[in-house]
Amino acid sequence: MVAMVRSGPLIGLSVQILLLAGLAGTVGLGAAGWFAGLAYALVVSLTLSRALHRAARDLGPADRVTLARAVLVGAVAALVVDGLTGRPAPVGLLTALAAVALSLDAVDGYVARRTRTANALGARFDMEIDSVLVAVLSLHVATAVGPWVLVLGAMRYAYLAAGWALPWLRGPLPPRYWRKVVAAALGMVLLVVTSRLLPDTVGGLVALAVLVLQLESFGRDVIWRWRHRASTPPVPPATAATDAAGPPRRAWWRQGARRIPATLAVLLVLVALAVPRQPGLLVPAALLRIPLEGLALAAVLLAVPARARRPVATLAGTLLGLLILLKVADLGFGTTLGRSFDLVLDWGLLDETFTFVSASVGRTGAIAASVGAGLLVVALLTVTTWAVLRLSQLLTGHPDGARRVLAGLVTLWLVAAATGVRIVPGLPVADAATTDLVRAHAAQVQARLQDRASFADRVNIDPYRLVPDDQLLTALHGKDVLVAFVESYGRDVVQEPEFGTVGAVLDEGQRRLSAAGFGTRSAFLTSPTAGGGSWLAHATLLSGLWIDNDQRHRTLLASDRTPLGEAFQRAGWRTVGVMPAVNQPWPEGAFYGYERFYDEYSLGYQGPRFSFAPMPDQYTLSAFQQRELAGTDRRPVMAELALVSSHSPWTHIPRLVDWDSLDDGRVFHDASERSSSAQPRVGYRRSIEYTLGALLSYVQRYGDDDLVLIMVGDHQPAPVITGPGASRDVPVHLVARDPAVLEQIAGWGWPDGLRPAPGAPVWRMDDFRDRFLAAFSPTLALPVRPGQGGRDASSP
Repeated sequence: MVAMVRSGPLIGLSVQILLLAGLAGTVGLGAAGWFAGLAYALVVSLTLSRALHRAARDLGPADRVTLARAVLVGAVAALVVDGLTGRPAPVGLLTALAAVALSLDAVDGYVARRTRTANALGARFDMEIDSVLVAVLSLHVATAVGPWVLVLGAMRYAYLAAGWALPWLRGPLPPRYWRKVVAAALGMVLLVVTSRLLPDTVGGLVALAVLVLQLESFGRDVIWRWRHRASTPPVPPATAATDAAGPPRRAWWRQGARRIPATLAVLLVLVALAVPRQPGLLVPAALLRIPLEGLALAAVLLAVPARARRPVATLAGTLLGLLILLKVADLGFGTTLGRSFDLVLDWGLLDETFTFVSASVGRTGAIAASVGAGLLVVALLTVTTWAVLRLSQLLTGHPDGARRVLAGLVTLWLVAAATGVRIVPGLPVADAATTDLVRAHAAQVQARLQDRASFADRVNIDPYRLVPDDQLLTALHGKDVLVAFVESYGRDVVQEPEFGTVGAVLDEGQRRLSAAGFGTRSAFLTSPTAGGGSWLAHATLLSGLWIDNDQRHRTLLASDRTPLGEAFQRAGWRTVGVMPAVNQPWPEGAFYGYERFYDEYSLGYQGPRFSFAPMPDQYTLSAFQQRELAGTDRRPVMAELALVSSHSPWTHIPRLVDWDSLDDGRVFHDASERSSSAQPRVGYRRSIEYTLGALLSYVQRYGDDDLVLIMVGDHQPAPVITGPGASRDVPVHLVARDPAVLEQIAGWGWPDGLRPAPGAPVWRMDDFRDRFLAAFSPTLALPVRPGQGGRDASSP
């Protein structure tokens, strides 16, 4: 037989949610208030449902009046707790709700007598609601009268607690009219003090008087019990009120211990489904939601046949573990790269992660971290499978109660969905985020598969591939062109006041370069990545295509497109790639058209490492200068330099030294500083200051009339530096002494100076190649406008 679902507690819970939503929409209600109101409502609903079930009855007319009082008390509790967080409590509304709740205390007794429905459960229900209201009001007035007034609300609960230790305090008391008078006086006094009609001093004196009366009343009851202790039979500690005696119970501690595994299983499933995948929403109140997928899981476990229940629960547990892993991946990528995990393309980043960890803590530490991560994955899948199996046992062991609870939660979910209740902004109580997560990643997989074919068709559409070599870059004839990518150099570091010293470095550099005859122009480019993935930004700027994932990067490397390096090589330049962080074969150099490639091992560095960076940027620039630009009988050089001293984790930062003392880099053993990992913004700022200082000092020392330097950030740093929602813009600067070079880009609209103004032009990074080639190939007539060839629907 299907157990009857008692509607009274569910209706009360639904009305409580509606009332809290009304408060939130009118006077405002914070997360603390929502938590207090919902926690109170759930406790009342579950406790009342259990008591009704044990008594095999539903609410009577008087009980419904008491339930209405309980809902009003829940609203009072929410407002009081919300006021404790600093939000001003609406005194008028609070007083009105409490006054109505106190007035209805007389109504429910009258209704019980007139309808002849008085019973022990109703009396206990009425008494508990009175006690909660007194405790909540005493908490509210304590801020004005003093913390001692909390004794008024705590005294009954202290009396009940004493009954656990002293059995003679348990059991019924003889009716006494004075006890009712004191209870009524207590409620009225607290209501008057709450209303602020009396000065705080007078209110405190009145509250003190009623405290004396309360102590006298409780004292008289204690004395009566002491005198009759010999004739009072042992009574179990009070739990829920009931009209029917239940079976003997185990010791409370043993019963509680048996419930711990089931409680942990339910909590684990709730956390797995309800925890958000956005870093900015990770707050404890985010768990105060009802996940639709959890309700569906419970319904399935109750509905499937017993023989199939264990396989279904095992499969669900495994999927739940995979869901947690996906959320963790989304959180990690959101924190570091400002985007979600890509199920199709991001597996290749595991190797990059291992390389980063190896460079930071050593290969042994990276292997240990990998093994630990693998063990954690296995443990997680095991625990989630156990949790769902345990949940299945809990549901099937108490099917009638499980159906009642499930029906109540479904009702709550529907009410919350209809009202749009939110405890945390952006997170509705009626949660379906897991379904949205699966749908979003499924759409992502479909989009990646479609993009693979469409991008392959576009990548070879390149008007510069067939241009005659002697028409390329004629306005830069004889110039050494350096494209220096500065790691994690983003818009925020040149505009946020916290990083003002970086602006000072740029301003001082501008002053010195101007004194040396150099002109500068600056603007912004929008990078395809943030927080990492530098190679995607390099590929985008050099190829003129939007490369925002490794799938496109691989397709690009296999194409016949003409990157900037190859264009310079065709025009007669010696082309060089300088990548100090590369420590393995780098076949990409052939695609970019580099005749000579310098990696970590070919630059001759013998000094200390700096976390991820194998060598300081100043040494990289010096080694490049000595190997490629020091001679006189040579071709002009075009070089891409990847400067990595500003790479995370920003804990070990080199200092600038005299260029003549660099030698093989051992000087940096005594020329560095440490920055706390607990203050990443400080370390990040110092690393950017160092790299910019090294570049500007290099231009001062080695720059001549034939130098053209393009300094550009690869991407913004991780959201831990910029905060959520930062743009993907990066500064770009062009430095040259020859006025003719600067004249060629006059049409770009880039303002003078090294510090780009907030209103400086912002280009997409994939526009740079075409605009650069067009500006410095003045005799070239192209069939398409600069920048048109690289645009596609997937880029911003």
